Amino acid sequence: MKKFLLGILVVFVVSFTGCNDDEEGYSLNDMWIGFGVLKKSVDASPKAMPTIIMDNDDMLVPVASNYTPAWPARFDDGDRVLVNYTILDDDLSGDVPTFFVKVNSIEDILMKDVMDITPEIEDSIGNDPIIVQDFWITDSLLNFKLKYWGFTQIHFLNLVKEPGELTEESQPVQLELRHNANDDDESVPYTAFVSFSLNPLRIEGLDSVRFEFSSTDYDGVKHSVEKVFNYSDLD
Repeated sequence: MKKFLLGILVVFVVSFTGCNDDEEGYSLNDMWIGFGVLKKSVDASPKAMPTIIMDNDDMLVPVASNYTPAWPARFDDGDRVLVNYTILDDDLSGDVPTFFVKVNSIEDILMKDVMDITPEIEDSIGNDPIIVQDFWITDSLLNFKLKYWGFTQIHFLNLVKEPGELTEESQPVQLELRHNANDDDESVPYTAFVSFSLNPLRIEGLDSVRFEFSSTDYDGVKHSVEKVFNYSDLD
């Protein structure tokens, strides 16, 4: 389980900007920040560079970085990332807008599956409060921007559902965002990003499923939101 050392990311996340072609070219002083999924090349050589498929379907091709050429070794194929980049050039002639970029910084974002909750793991899942500051769906991912208080301990986050086979009558599937602060002191506010795969919610014979997720804040207030996961055009 990864520790939420994502407070440093708040420095970077001032705004999220899409990639737009500039008729006068791109400036080395400009930076864009966004979420994506890293795709590693089938070429296993140390010099092989991955691509990054952004949430808006743009493709980033790193051709320079502030890191050594071996920086992709930190990541696995399919990792969720938050990347700060500068556009050097583009190719907008194909179906997928492609941008050749310098990677200024790149961080791994926690990505997990929806988990079945059972009596055996009930205690470790925790019931500590959490604040959902923002959420959005990207393909099969439910993404959260979260706020919590802590100090020195490792915190755990999970999105859980009751076990059992899902059917059309199960809708909306009930999900709960659970937080285990491990008895940490509530001294410092942190911001964390986490993505959960909604693929475990797919129901055979349907191309979409309704689900509802809930969370409980520090005032003990429960918040619920109902959404639709449409996977008709997804693999």
